[in-house]
Amino acid sequence: MTSSTSRAREGVRGDLFDPQCPTRRLLDRIGTKWTSMAVKVLAEAAPDEVRFAELQRRMTGISQKMLSATLQGLTRDGLVGRRVEPTVPPRVYYRLTPLGLSLEGPLAAVRAWAEEHMAEIDRANTRADRPDAERAAGE
Repeated sequence: MTSSTSRAREGVRGDLFDPQCPTRRLLDRIGTKWTSMAVKVLAEAAPDEVRFAELQRRMTGISQKMLSATLQGLTRDGLVGRRVEPTVPPRVYYRLTPLGLSLEGPLAAVRAWAEEHMAEIDRANTRADRPDAERAAGE
């Protein structure tokens, strides 16, 4: 029997419920708010490129270190292409690859769901965070 990693390399679909399946690691990477934001910004610019500083400006709240780590992971996964102009300082440009563009649709659906249901989630969290006596009285 082949391992999940070997099957993934061979192009065979992974099994999320197999603890050794690389699908789990991929979901950890693509399921972050920063990945979703970066993909959205790059998709809006497609097929054009976006400079690092512009990405950071558009992704309010992200640190330079976190943006760099996010882009490195997306580049390593083949979702983002990177181009460096040898100037001083270097100009670094990013764009979505065709594989990265194929991820925008599913992430857009998740973002839309989150935006639509955030108030409900907040209410559920508020109820869950109340002390037991208050919770019992309010239900």
